[in-house]
Amino acid sequence: MPATDLPLLIDAALEAGKIATRYSGPQAQRWDKPGGAGPVTEADLAVNAMLESELQTARPDYGWLSEETEDSPDRLSCDRVFVIDPIDGTRSFAEGSRTWAHSLAVAERGEVTAAVIYLPLRDLLYAAAKEQGATLNGTGIHVSGSVHLSEAEILAAKPNLDPHHWRSKTAPDFRRVYRPSLAYRMALVAQGRFDGMLTLRPSWEWDIAAGDLILREAGGRCTDRLGQPLRFNNAHPRLNGVVAAGSDVHASLRDRLDPNGAGIPA
Repeated sequence: MPATDLPLLIDAALEAGKIATRYSGPQAQRWDKPGGAGPVTEADLAVNAMLESELQTARPDYGWLSEETEDSPDRLSCDRVFVIDPIDGTRSFAEGSRTWAHSLAVAERGEVTAAVIYLPLRDLLYAAAKEQGATLNGTGIHVSGSVHLSEAEILAAKPNLDPHHWRSKTAPDFRRVYRPSLAYRMALVAQGRFDGMLTLRPSWEWDIAAGDLILREAGGRCTDRLGQPLRFNNAHPRLNGVVAAGSDVHASLRDRLDPNGAGIPA
């Protein structure tokens, strides 16, 4: 990984925040994507245009994968690829909430090596580079310590408690909490604010690439719902859910999940 990849992502995320905050969420033009793929606003598109121009100019040999750019198979031949969500939590942005984020990552041969999650309206910048630890606003962060699953606070949407996902046909008795941005949920676990997070439905790479590295560099485990390491820049850029936590809570969640429940939406 070039030593300048992380500073490049940090600078780009800060500039993205300046662009996005020029828009007033509820007043920003908004469209619904085809096929029920969710909303997009003029702010998403403006941020994406800047990031694509700036990052690809700085690294012309890197591939490009972004929620707001039509995908191209050209990225599959690149050793390194940018994995970008210009605004993660677009619905929250459009509602005027502060809980949305810019999520930027570089993946090298499938593994994320540099990552930033930035929430401009909360002044939170999470960052990590491979084997260099994870930070929040420049200060080191770490996942929470060992805790029994029944005492854990887990970030998860309510459908993840569906009985079909769990071996006992009953979800574990943890305390469920929720935040709209998937990237922010992962960052909060890396920070130690919560003990774990899970999403058991297929997940787009751009939602989780940055959080994967930040969590792992903060001492956590981050896998798909079957316990497999996350790999990025796949031909179909969707992964089999995410389970992320400190090692003990992660193991407890994985022991309770039913592997035959994979593929059930959550």
